[in-house]
Amino acid sequence: MLEKIPRFIGDLLRYARAGEMKIAYFLDPFDGAPETLKVSSGDFQDGARLLAPFTADGEGKSPSLTWSGAPDGTADVVLMVEDPDAPTPDPLVHAIAWNLPANGHLAADAISTDDVQTGKNAYMRSDYLPPDPPTGHGPHRYVFQFFALSEPLALTGTPGRKAVLKAMEGKVLAKGRLTGIYERA
Repeated sequence: MLEKIPRFIGDLLRYARAGEMKIAYFLDPFDGAPETLKVSSGDFQDGARLLAPFTADGEGKSPSLTWSGAPDGTADVVLMVEDPDAPTPDPLVHAIAWNLPANGHLAADAISTDDVQTGKNAYMRSDYLPPDPPTGHGPHRYVFQFFALSEPLALTGTPGRKAVLKAMEGKVLAKGRLTGIYERA
């Protein structure tokens, strides 16, 4: 959808960005959590470019993800994927998932299946929103953030970012992240 924005608008908005410190990982209630979760993907390395199949310019699949190192007492793991480089006041939410095992794996495209409990992305849908930065806006970071929780989230329906973050307060035992980069030429 954003590929249709003219390049000159992307160029004008080049320095308008939500900012990394606004992603869930760095928000006050979660900032002090130990960074002991190890997160990896068979589809990209931390800090590397996301390949086309995992973007809006390809198939739009979510990449495979693996996490480990959850501390004893982990009852739930939450995944939140955010773009801190979006030209919006807050990071753009690409996916929210919870009720994940303490240590586990999501296959490619698993976030958009019925097997994963998901919340609303920035487009108010409960699936994976593939990277789709405006042309000319520069590189965008897509941060796959995992949070190990001391108790399961008590959520109903399809909540958005604000409700999930509130439900996580006081429950985060550990966290970890993996960042993929994508820029539309």
